[in-house]
Amino acid sequence: MRDSLADKILINVNSILLILFAASCILPLIHLFALSFSEQSAIFSGKVGLWPVGFTSQAYDKLLDGTRIISALKNSIVITLVGVILNLIFTIICAYPLSRGYMYGRRFFTLAIVFTMLFSGGLIPGYLLVKSLGLIDTYGAIWLPGLVSVYNMLVMRTFFTNIPEELVESARMDGGGEWTILWRIFLPLSIPVIVALGLFYGVGHWNSFFNMLIFINSADKQNLAVMVQQMIQSQSILQEIGNLSPEDFKSITPESIKSAGIIVMIIPMLIVYPFLQKYFIKGMLIGAIKG
Repeated sequence: MRDSLADKILINVNSILLILFAASCILPLIHLFALSFSEQSAIFSGKVGLWPVGFTSQAYDKLLDGTRIISALKNSIVITLVGVILNLIFTIICAYPLSRGYMYGRRFFTLAIVFTMLFSGGLIPGYLLVKSLGLIDTYGAIWLPGLVSVYNMLVMRTFFTNIPEELVESARMDGGGEWTILWRIFLPLSIPVIVALGLFYGVGHWNSFFNMLIFINSADKQNLAVMVQQMIQSQSILQEIGNLSPEDFKSITPESIKSAGIIVMIIPMLIVYPFLQKYFIKGMLIGAIKG
């Protein structure tokens, strides 16, 4: 069946719009990458576009040696890894019983959980709650409030609901209990959606900024997002770097240092995503078949 003229026009317009959208996302990152590897004179004269001019890695050398970016990077990795593990464990524990039709009060608990998507206690009550639990200036204040995302839990619950009931019945006939069914049947079949939701949680933790500012007071516990934001806002970033010599001030610009910090922050996610892409697409499509 041949496409009509209207279909061809629609496809071409969509393709152009998608290309423009992709370019608007990618080109600024390429420009930052070029700035981070360009020499001072080229940056000041505005000659840097999408390719480094006067290639130099001095901005990265001084950034890694003269700032706390390595410590902040380690903090971000810890926050993300531990946070994702906790998120997935409690999301699975919450989604599994809600996917079983024989659970007593299933509809009530589902509606009560969905209610929290529309209404919340607010910022000040949330802060007072975290403070009363003694979690201020600990990573528990980052992990606990967002332990389960309602949207992600609903996606996983839908995925569990779509698993054939015959598999569950055969496991029961073999003497399997609820934990055995969850561990031996549901989890192996749910790898795509688990990876997809893990990516969602991971990006959220990696870019965690607002909660870090509110709950974390110690500078040595700050993550990469907060540190890079402080670098971008700083008007004297070069003076704050501890190992710069008078010659370095003549060869490094604040723009190159800030660009290098942003690149260091986004590179880990750019490396991880291609390996998870196939699971991400499959998991989100299957998990959203019916609700």
